[in-house]
Amino acid sequence: MILRQPDPTELWFLPLGGCGEIGMNLNLFGHNGQWLMVDCGITFERTAQGEQRIEMPATAAAEHLLDDLCGMIATHAHEDHIGALHHLKPALKAPIYTTPFTAGVIREKFRQATVQPTLHEVTSYTSKTIGPFTVTWLPITHSTPETHALLIETPAGNLLHTADWKMDLMPVVGKPFDPKLFTHSHLPQIDAAIVDSTNALQPGFSKSEGDVKKGLAAAIKQAEGRVFIGCFASNIARIKMLGDIASSNNRHLALAGRSLLRMTQIARRCGYLTDDFPEIPLSDLAYLPNAYSTLIATGSQGEVGSALYRLSRNQHPQLAVTPGDRIILSAKTIPGNETAVASMIRGFIAQGAEVIAADQHPSLDLHASGHPNAGELEQLYRLMCPRIAVPVHGESRHMAANASIAKQAGVNRCLSGSNGDLFVLSEPSMIKRNWLSTGRVVVDQ
Repeated sequence: MILRQPDPTELWFLPLGGCGEIGMNLNLFGHNGQWLMVDCGITFERTAQGEQRIEMPATAAAEHLLDDLCGMIATHAHEDHIGALHHLKPALKAPIYTTPFTAGVIREKFRQATVQPTLHEVTSYTSKTIGPFTVTWLPITHSTPETHALLIETPAGNLLHTADWKMDLMPVVGKPFDPKLFTHSHLPQIDAAIVDSTNALQPGFSKSEGDVKKGLAAAIKQAEGRVFIGCFASNIARIKMLGDIASSNNRHLALAGRSLLRMTQIARRCGYLTDDFPEIPLSDLAYLPNAYSTLIATGSQGEVGSALYRLSRNQHPQLAVTPGDRIILSAKTIPGNETAVASMIRGFIAQGAEVIAADQHPSLDLHASGHPNAGELEQLYRLMCPRIAVPVHGESRHMAANASIAKQAGVNRCLSGSNGDLFVLSEPSMIKRNWLSTGRVVVDQ
């Protein structure tokens, strides 16, 4: 069925992924017969047999809309926001707009592809006219560099899409969160705020990366032997701080995991890791005294084949765990990965290592979420004073909590829906339920 396009008086929002779920974000904004795509991500699902597969939003029902795509924007370099671009791009001709670090990650994804994307690099505060949309990139703090909220202006109304964010006043990489950028006096009237809901059920404010630096420094300083740290490869701030901590404790630092090596190479090119980052080849680590050895490794979620997974099973080709080693899991266990992570921890303990997991020791400040708690959400709503709040990036319970916070902060109207619902953001604002059929496509097993 061919659905009609938005006319010049209409501003539409159509999520195909990430609304009613965490991950796999794909957002379409429509105005005056054209569409702007924001993010195109994947999600990881475990089968009943314990295997992990990669899925992306199904776009078949939206093909006729994507024919009128004027551009694509990648807000940041996380897999749930850019991981599906190289699967979708061959069917699309629209350029991708993003910042230098995210552009570097996207180029790596397309390295083996037959079709290469048209990438336009932007920086903070850049304004671009993309079709009928005027887009301004507003820097916002998150757990990967160069994350940006988007101010999207049209004659039919203005919206602000937060992407993933938090109010970090002590980030290790990038500038602190600047509340002035999001005040109603600084922005045009915001007709709709599209807002991350991930941590809406958590009270107060999220921890800062600065707090994590103190926590990891204490945990590493107390260790008498080798220290192996598991964290997300895209968290360049965490990797940079671990380099600083290693240097201050006279420790050498090695990296294990292909995604970690790729991310740090891009971070070096973008200036986030400088020449004083104390990295040595992984092959050298085995020859150093244990008290001077530190490893950062991928696999904090117990992924089969990752560096930590192989170490936990004594299957790594270059390194083995020995009694007295300290394993620090500096990452939250993503729901669904609990069994895999627990199995990995048992493997380390069986080899005589000590395991300190951030989930089990929250007071040690070994990890900080990249998403806003309830206090941050309320403060943002009070700063922006949007006419409508649209919770996204969460399951139904997270989005319901986000909507409740928005109302408490004085937002008059909340529109809560799911993938495939059409949100009409111009007046008269409404939701047209199940406007487009959606689903998932398996792209890798």
